[in-house]
Amino acid sequence: MNASLDKAYWIGLAISVVLPVLVGLVTKHVTHAGVKAVLLLALSTLNGFLVELANPGPDYDLGTAVLLSLVAFATGVLAHFGLWKPAGVSDRAQSALGGGAPVRSV
Repeated sequence: MNASLDKAYWIGLAISVVLPVLVGLVTKHVTHAGVKAVLLLALSTLNGFLVELANPGPDYDLGTAVLLSLVAFATGVLAHFGLWKPAGVSDRAQSALGGGAPVRSV
C-alpha cells in the first residue's frame, strides 16, 4: 500500500500548526480562553473546508472536509500547548498588536 497526500493537505497541516499564533495576534491577554478556543475552532473549520476545496480530486467531499477540520483543530490545540505556549510565542504574539502585558502568576 502506497499512501500519499496531495500538496493541499500538507499546506493545510502547516497552517493548522500556525493557527494558534494567529489567534494570539487577534486576541488580548484578558480574552477568555473559551473565546480563543471558539476562534481557533472557527479558523480550523475554515481551513479544513478550504483544503478540501483546493484538493485536486474529482469532487468535493463534505465528510473529508469535516474530518480535516477536526484534524486541524486538534493539531492547533496540540501545537499551542506543546510548542507555542512553552516557548513563550503565545505571550509575545498577544503582546505584539497591543494585547497588553502578559499576565504573570505568582
